[in-house]
Amino acid sequence: MDPERARELLTAERRRIERALARLGHLDTGEEADDQDPMNLASDLYQDELDEGLADDLREELAALERAEARLAAGTYGISVESGMAIPDERLEAIPTAERTAEEEAR
Repeated sequence: MDPERARELLTAERRRIERALARLGHLDTGEEADDQDPMNLASDLYQDELDEGLADDLREELAALERAEARLAAGTYGISVESGMAIPDERLEAIPTAERTAEEEAR
């Protein structure tokens, strides 16, 4: 893959991840959780846990992106970290942070 195209894909992926991270966090309704209405507390706890799980996933994606950027800088972007085989451009277009070929990933 052309390094300039790879840079474009990785930049777009970074923007997507950073926007998603910035959007996490539910809006506080201002209602107090109390013994009379424990559903408010349960709902807040559920949303907090959901957001934390999504944030963990996004941080993992960001780490994969940083590894891809390092491979691009080193001249090894598009080369499988497992076998050294070329990762098809079509796969990189779909998953810019791909570290392995589809066959290797399936195993």
